[in-house]
Amino acid sequence: MTSIQTLTTSAEFEQALQTSETIPLLVFKHSVTCPISSRAHERFCAFIQQNTAPLNVAMVVVQEARSVSDEIATRLGIEHESPQAIFVLGGTVFWHDSHSRITVDSLENALQSITPEQAL
Repeated sequence: MTSIQTLTTSAEFEQALQTSETIPLLVFKHSVTCPISSRAHERFCAFIQQNTAPLNVAMVVVQEARSVSDEIATRLGIEHESPQAIFVLGGTVFWHDSHSRITVDSLENALQSITPEQAL
């Protein structure tokens, strides 16, 4: 099973982002006070448990690391949402979505959409 790194600092985010040069990175932004985020988190974890493709996974708990969450939005050029799932390859976002659109199927489809050229 793929392990999930919890990001709490900018340095941890930078290190996770660097891993996306060779292996896709999935970042999940989670709000521990939101029931929609709790359901998305369950689906995110179900995806991680069944995934067999090479993948690095990181999670940000927004209430505990808001500055990291904001930095992710700024660095990746996407609007902050919570919950939010973001796939990154080579430092570039190739898919992101939020709220109830975070499902096992949507995550699987996003990961499978990587072309061989992107994965090089």
